[in-house]
Amino acid sequence: MKNQALIAGVLIAILNGLLFVPGFEQYGTYMIAGALAMALWLVLKVVVAPPEKQIKEKPVSAASTPAPEKKNNAEAEVVAVLAALQSKGRFIDFLMDDISKYSDAQVGGAARVVHQGCKSALDEIASVVPVASEKEGETVTVPKALSAFYSLSGSIAGEGPHSGKLVHKGWMTNKLNLPRVTALEKGNLPPLAPAQVEVK
Repeated sequence: MKNQALIAGVLIAILNGLLFVPGFEQYGTYMIAGALAMALWLVLKVVVAPPEKQIKEKPVSAASTPAPEKKNNAEAEVVAVLAALQSKGRFIDFLMDDISKYSDAQVGGAARVVHQGCKSALDEIASVVPVASEKEGETVTVPKALSAFYSLSGSIAGEGPHSGKLVHKGWMTNKLNLPRVTALEKGNLPPLAPAQVEVK
């Protein structure tokens, strides 16, 4: 979990950083969509992860019989969220396709459809609101008690509170409505999108 969260955090930072690189402006929609998806995945992993105390392994005695295999319902629910993004916004199709063979106009048109569908799916799953209520560019003061909700950069000294220019207002959720889906038999996860077959 820790390694996955670290990788997701690095990818989100890279995608956000590319928005400020000249020449990448035309791909801003895709990078924002990708960063949003990874941030949503990261939030869901944190929300559905079991508490640390429950992760500790119990001693196994030689005489004990093996426990039946548990279905990983938490992972199945994460898959269900990705499936909702695919169902409403064709999100997985968009990410897995090689967009280099399409013109910028075609990619931009597809991005609009993906954005609208994924926004609809996200609205059903979570209530997403800004972390900071101020406008980007304004000066804000970060209370020490809320430091986990802010990412500080620049000249940082002491424990705070710190003041600085708001570069990005951030996002958080105050309500989650996760799809309740269980794993399939034998611990298999449900598909993100079933293969479609036209029978003649």
